[in-house]
Amino acid sequence: MEKKKRMVGIWDVKHMFESSIIIFFVIGTLATTAVYYVNSDEQSPPVSHSAYVGDSLDGCDLFSGKWVHDNHSYPLYKELQCPYIPGEFSCGHYGRTDFKYQQWRWQPHGCNLPRFDDKKVLERLRGKRVIFVGDSVNRNQWLSMVCMLQSVIPLGLKKMQKTANVSLFTFKAFEYDVSIDFYWAPLLVESNADHPSNHKRNDRVINIDSIEKHARNWVNADILVFNSYLWWGTPTLKILYGSLADSKKYKIVGNHDGYEMVLAKWSNWLTTHINHRKTQSYFMSMTATHRRGADWGMQDNENCLNETEPVLKDNFWESGSDFKMMRILESSLDKLKARGVNVQLVNITQLTQYRKDAHPSIHRLFYSTLKAKQLSNPNGYADCTHWCLPGVPDTWNELLLAYILQRLE
Repeated sequence: MEKKKRMVGIWDVKHMFESSIIIFFVIGTLATTAVYYVNSDEQSPPVSHSAYVGDSLDGCDLFSGKWVHDNHSYPLYKELQCPYIPGEFSCGHYGRTDFKYQQWRWQPHGCNLPRFDDKKVLERLRGKRVIFVGDSVNRNQWLSMVCMLQSVIPLGLKKMQKTANVSLFTFKAFEYDVSIDFYWAPLLVESNADHPSNHKRNDRVINIDSIEKHARNWVNADILVFNSYLWWGTPTLKILYGSLADSKKYKIVGNHDGYEMVLAKWSNWLTTHINHRKTQSYFMSMTATHRRGADWGMQDNENCLNETEPVLKDNFWESGSDFKMMRILESSLDKLKARGVNVQLVNITQLTQYRKDAHPSIHRLFYSTLKAKQLSNPNGYADCTHWCLPGVPDTWNELLLAYILQRLE
């Protein structure tokens, strides 16, 4: 069967990041047949999730459950029908030919997730601004949300754009006056990783006193969705007291201490700058990175590459998850709640543990040419951090929307 060329509109995210120019090509309907649519902390996993087990929707813990194969209801959209999926997450376009990973439904124990209804969501979000703030996994989720909603919006009544000189990207649904934005701030405060594409660094440098540079772009949101986890994986980081240009005054701290300091700074800003009667705030928990095949019975040098099924063993945890980071986040949100600020934790950690099958691995666009030595060892460059679209991030948004829509009633 001849592989179909991808001729729907494609948003080249990398090019947009680097040139601040958005290119959209929308070409008509196709008639050919498609082949695709498409440090370990050495700790035990947390037994409970602090206050958050009982703080789920209508008394049901949406975050405890299992994956059920459901090829009737999922995927919620087709890869080829969403022109905004970038090469990092477009697994079918880059050679993946098994699609069962798109067909799993998260089934909470004792209740059901509300059925996703794109028109209902857009109607309830009418006139509102949603901002996802964080790293590339949050960007992964933002693009999932855009894909889940954009298909019912006619051409000419939707637009993707970048704000000049700011790491802000906006999807606008004009018919509903809805903005769904993404703001790149992987460490929440100002850091040496703030450029949305040119941020490859072996070290981590943050300006602990500078959150306003980013946060001034969030103040008029109706819904804020934060994440920050992956960029805290280095053992230490440098805390500056002064501008990034003047790095003479600093101290080196451990990653956990740095995370706690930044969350305290973020909490203070959130308490004093956000009208919480108007704005809903959420924090997405850490996600699994399936880099060690021995966790699920494979060889230790294997990872998510070629995995096509979830782990179906109850309470599975992969070894790369940093549970101390999770506890620091939970403690920070508890302290905020004691101050009268409710930031809902959307605890997607457990449900991502099982999904070793849903990463791009080698089926993605790589922005630098892979060398022969790399190509000879696909496990070495497989992406086991991000997630294919359609896929697991769609479930994160179903969970998120369950809270958002209930609070908008």
